[in-house]
Amino acid sequence: MRNEFAKTVTKLAKIKKDVVLLAGDIGNRLFDNFKKNNPERFYNCGVAEANMTGVASGLASSGFRPITYTITPFNTARCFEQIRLDICYPNLPVIIVGTGSGLSYASLGATHHSMEDISILKTLPNLQILCPGDKNEVTEALLCAYNSKKPTYIRLGKKGEPIIHKKKPNFKIGKSIILKKGKDIALLGVGNALPIATKCEEILNLKNIKSDLVSFHTAKPLDEKLVKKLFKSNKLIVVIEEHGLLGGVGSSILEWANENKFDSRNVLRFGGPDKFLTGCGNQTEARNFIGLNPKKICNKVLKYFQN
Repeated sequence: MRNEFAKTVTKLAKIKKDVVLLAGDIGNRLFDNFKKNNPERFYNCGVAEANMTGVASGLASSGFRPITYTITPFNTARCFEQIRLDICYPNLPVIIVGTGSGLSYASLGATHHSMEDISILKTLPNLQILCPGDKNEVTEALLCAYNSKKPTYIRLGKKGEPIIHKKKPNFKIGKSIILKKGKDIALLGVGNALPIATKCEEILNLKNIKSDLVSFHTAKPLDEKLVKKLFKSNKLIVVIEEHGLLGGVGSSILEWANENKFDSRNVLRFGGPDKFLTGCGNQTEARNFIGLNPKKICNKVLKYFQN
C-alpha cells in the first residue's frame, strides 16, 4: 500500500502544483521520485509529528494542499490535539496518511500498534476517515480525498497486501464497494482486513453459505444506505477490522442500529480486544493471537447458523 501511495502522490503532484508532502522522518527513499520532481514541495519534518501537523495547517491556510505521512500511531494519537484544533476546527483540506495501521508493525511492540486510531479520530467533526482495502483502492482514496477538499485521514497497511481488485474500483467516499452478492450473510472487510473477509467468503461458500463481500472502506461518513439495506434484509452482518472493537467500524454500525431502532443481534464483530498486546511477533502471529484469521472467524459464523 505504501508504495502505491508514493506513486500516486508523485503523479498527483505533477498535475496539481499545490500538493505539498510532509513526512515524519520516514519514507526517505520511498519518496525519491517525488523529491526529484518537486524538491521545493517535500519537507522532512523529523520526529516532530505534532509540529508537522501544525505546519500542514499553515500551508493549507495559505492555499496549498498538504499531505502528512508517517507511521499511524505517530500521525494520529500523538497529534490528536493538532488535528482537532489546527485542521478539523478550521475545516482545512489537509490529508493525514497513516502507514502500517493496525498490527502491521506487530514485531515492534505496542508502541507501533494502531488499534484505536479510527476510534479517536471519528469523534472529530469535519474529518473523513478512509480505509482502502488494497493498493488499487489506495490510489482512488487519495484522489477522492484531494478532490473532496475536506480534512481526511487515510489509513494504510504497510506492504505486501493482496490485490483484491483486478481493475480500477469505483471508489466513492461514504459508498462501500460490493464485490460479491449472497443471500445469507454480509462480510464487511474494513481496510487491510479486506483480504481476511475475502478468504472467509471462500471458506463459507464451501459450506454452502453465500455471502455479500463488501469493501467497507469509509469509516466516516458511514455508508448508512448500505447498512440500512443490510439490516432490512435480516442477513447476518459480519464486520472484520484490524482495529479494536471499542470504537471501530463495527461499533459505529451498532450505534447506528440503536439510533434507528434496528435489531443489532445479527451483528458479529471481529477485531482487537480491550488490552495492549505486549508480546512481539509478526502481523500474522498477532492476528492469530486475537482471533483475526479466516478459520476462527468462519467457525464463529458457523456456530451462529447452528444455533
